[in-house]
Amino acid sequence: MRHDKFPEAGASAVRGDLVTGADLLASRLAAAGATHAFGIPGGEVLALVDALERAGIRFLLAKHENAAGFMAEGLWHATGALPVLVATLGPGVANAVNVVANAQQDRVPLIFITGCVDQALAESYTHQVFDHQAVLRPLVKASFRAAPGTEDLVVEKAIALARRGRPGPVHIDLPISVAEGHVTRRPPPAVPKQQPAIPADLSAAREMIAGARAPLVIAGLDLVNQDGAAALDRFLTLTGAPLLTTYKTKGLVPENDPRVIGGVGLSPRADAIVQPLIAAADLIVLAGYDPIEMRQGWRHPWPTDKRVIDIVAEDMPHGMHGATLRLEGDVGAILTLLAVGEMPNRPWPANEPDKVRSQFRAAFAASAAWGPHAVFATLREAAPAGTVATADSGAHRILLSQIWACDRPRGLLQSTGLCTMGCALPLATGAALGSSRPTLCFVGDAGLEMVLGELATLRDLKLPVVIVTLVDESLGLIALKQRQMGLARAGVDFGATDFAAVARAMGGHGVAVEDRGSLKREAQAAFRREGFTLLACRIDAESYQGAF
Repeated sequence: MRHDKFPEAGASAVRGDLVTGADLLASRLAAAGATHAFGIPGGEVLALVDALERAGIRFLLAKHENAAGFMAEGLWHATGALPVLVATLGPGVANAVNVVANAQQDRVPLIFITGCVDQALAESYTHQVFDHQAVLRPLVKASFRAAPGTEDLVVEKAIALARRGRPGPVHIDLPISVAEGHVTRRPPPAVPKQQPAIPADLSAAREMIAGARAPLVIAGLDLVNQDGAAALDRFLTLTGAPLLTTYKTKGLVPENDPRVIGGVGLSPRADAIVQPLIAAADLIVLAGYDPIEMRQGWRHPWPTDKRVIDIVAEDMPHGMHGATLRLEGDVGAILTLLAVGEMPNRPWPANEPDKVRSQFRAAFAASAAWGPHAVFATLREAAPAGTVATADSGAHRILLSQIWACDRPRGLLQSTGLCTMGCALPLATGAALGSSRPTLCFVGDAGLEMVLGELATLRDLKLPVVIVTLVDESLGLIALKQRQMGLARAGVDFGATDFAAVARAMGGHGVAVEDRGSLKREAQAAFRREGFTLLACRIDAESYQGAF
């Protein structure tokens, strides 16, 4: 879709073959699949915003740069569109640091473009000026500063780096004179098509798989980012291996499939159930497993003599676990090539995977009592098929990630590497923007209070997101940790907010809920409503005690 609101306007006006530097940059982003850019404009990025719109990339205003970055990520999950975040110099850049760090740890190919003053001016002009690149370099795969004649080059490099191996954020600092300056229109540089990386010799891995009597697969984030669902399904079918997933990998194989044991990552209760299965396996295949999602309990989860094939998009020293054999490249393509020839597909001794799967389901089954279990179970029943859910960080996320069943990849979006609060609402906004699928946001009251302004963004975009807020007036997970450590309760309690009233004041529908029947009725109505709905579910924080 093109947006021609600003033809021939201001600094963007062109003569013949002349365009602005911002036009070159915007056209390359559009060619790479960017459909939207998110952020808050300032004087230093106005030429860029203008160029983005004219290149067919819709610029969307958020209330905070951090939320804008999560909206870009949510859209990427929903559509695959290149995620783009725009910030002006100084405070705009500083506000975005958290979401850039999240993109690094959650493997998001975020293109972060910041406006900046020209270098000569920066030598004497200090208002709002600091070294953006120095701040961001530890958090990004690369940081570029565009110069005249390099506008399209730095974008091509940034996109390639952001998508290569394990995805991650790349930063471009765009000086005002470069964005507004006129240059001759140039054809895009020739970009060679990248072939999937596959190790030359897979014979050792094939031999290990063929000899396995009790293989186990643990799938992770790399496999999701490389769209490896079909390859994983085939590998499980041919080997007979049961499957454990990280939270981000839920739904890569539908979780009602009997081969799927469940999701692991942050729950000591879940870890205790699956540990005997890990111990009994005579071969573990790590299919794109990225330990950045895992808690400390997943350090050295198997002995050094365990036979382990570690298939990764990009080999990174981490020290979290050992492996007998490590294969680097396209995880799905490698799995496909391994699933040939003589495959074991023998039943495990004593049918152990089925027993563990039954224990797993029983451990996180919903009780009859009102509480977070009941909220999640009721919403799972009420949510239409294909619903995309998002989860904020906190106690509710750990429990939800254990019991919320996903029937497809990217069906439960969350921050698992950085585990940052305030992500769920903007993730849901981006996902809803890019998809016609129903969208459901789970967030605690503290997390929602961090991003209340983004309810206005939902209103302005007219997105029918259903927001479920767990109201307990505390930082439940931190309070639980204080108790476990024998510490006095401090800094975890806050006052009551009438979230239903806030939702109505922000242009949506809001209602307080305190029982299953009301929640079911309100949820069903919410999924039919055009605008956003906020369901404030009051629970007792003590409900999380021993739940995960």
